[in-house]
Amino acid sequence: MDRAAIVSRPASWKWWITGLLLLATTINYMDRVTLASASVRVTRELNLSDAQYGNLELAFGWAFAVGSLVFGFLADRFRVYWLYPAVLGAWSFMGMATGWSQGFTELIVCRALLGFFEAGHWPCALKTTFALLSEKDRTMGNSVLQSGASIGAIITPQIMKLMITDQPGSWRTTFIVVGAVGFVWVAMWFIFLRPRDLDHAPVTTAKEDALGLGVIVRSGKFWAVALLIVGAQAVWHVYRVWLMKFLQTGRGYAEKAALDFNSFYFIATDVGCIAAGVISLWLVRRWALSPHDARRRVYASACLLTSLSVFIPWLGKGWPLLAILLLIGAGALALFPCYYSFVQELSPHHVGRLTGLLSLWVWAVTSPMHSFFGLLADRSKSYDLGLVIAGLAPWIGVFAMKFLWRRDDALAAPAKTSPV
Repeated sequence: MDRAAIVSRPASWKWWITGLLLLATTINYMDRVTLASASVRVTRELNLSDAQYGNLELAFGWAFAVGSLVFGFLADRFRVYWLYPAVLGAWSFMGMATGWSQGFTELIVCRALLGFFEAGHWPCALKTTFALLSEKDRTMGNSVLQSGASIGAIITPQIMKLMITDQPGSWRTTFIVVGAVGFVWVAMWFIFLRPRDLDHAPVTTAKEDALGLGVIVRSGKFWAVALLIVGAQAVWHVYRVWLMKFLQTGRGYAEKAALDFNSFYFIATDVGCIAAGVISLWLVRRWALSPHDARRRVYASACLLTSLSVFIPWLGKGWPLLAILLLIGAGALALFPCYYSFVQELSPHHVGRLTGLLSLWVWAVTSPMHSFFGLLADRSKSYDLGLVIAGLAPWIGVFAMKFLWRRDDALAAPAKTSPV
């Protein structure tokens, strides 16, 4: 594509498309958190234990890991313009199918296929932000992209409140309605973009590499990022999956009160996510830090917030507990824009593959934690210890970046960009 064709776009166009990516993340999380929002009803009506509920998330996570690898490689090989709407439509259908499940077996199959197709969102989205945004703008762009996770998690409990009744099975309609929203996004994607819009990445100040994927994977930088995402994933997904059960079963909140707080929790995560991008951009422009150094400082600050989990065992039902949970949520999602930008620093030539490999790694490693969490909850009748450990987990990334990310660990040589 002629570079002039890209330049002819209005300056705001790239941010409008980033907003479309935000909407995709919103839909991704609406389909994902519908089960968590209805967890008490679903487990009660289908007679599931906490361990079985944990296994549903284990199936989702391992399928997500496989899907991450598959779609990560596909995103670098084929046009994201076609791949992205295909995977979004597929996971939307599986979200709808979950509402038709009649037992544990059907539910776990739907959950696994949902995870497999949802994994395609991240390599496609990061390929798109890489193509649209310069290096200094990417943390902000990735913050906008990731903030859709909060929006989806905010909206879903409120939809649940409107649609569920005292009748058994009323939760099923929510899965069907939420899943159908994805097909609206597919239409919007084809309306607002053309294949040529994503043909070339913009000029970047980062060193471009032509090294093989194997060389990058063996580098200290790759493993710094790999360990970093383990900690970030642990705190985000433990609280996402178990917060409703913790509030209702662990602290005695009524279902509607827990649903309302769940929305407030994810508002806090959205604030933290956007703040991560804004602060990173401010540190670059006001204090002349490099984008990389700004991201590291934002990440460490977010770890301080998630570490407030240590107070949970001493807090009963009441506003101090809820305030701590809001701060933990803000820190948890603030970690992810930094992570995505670190991935994009590794190699402009292998963004999709690296995203897929790292997602495969982290979902394979962390998904069993839900089964262990469920077993621990069944035996101890408490969710507190698991929440404390999850809140401290992100510090793994701080130490990994300090000791494994070497500034002189060059992975650099000019590389051609490929169509996305």
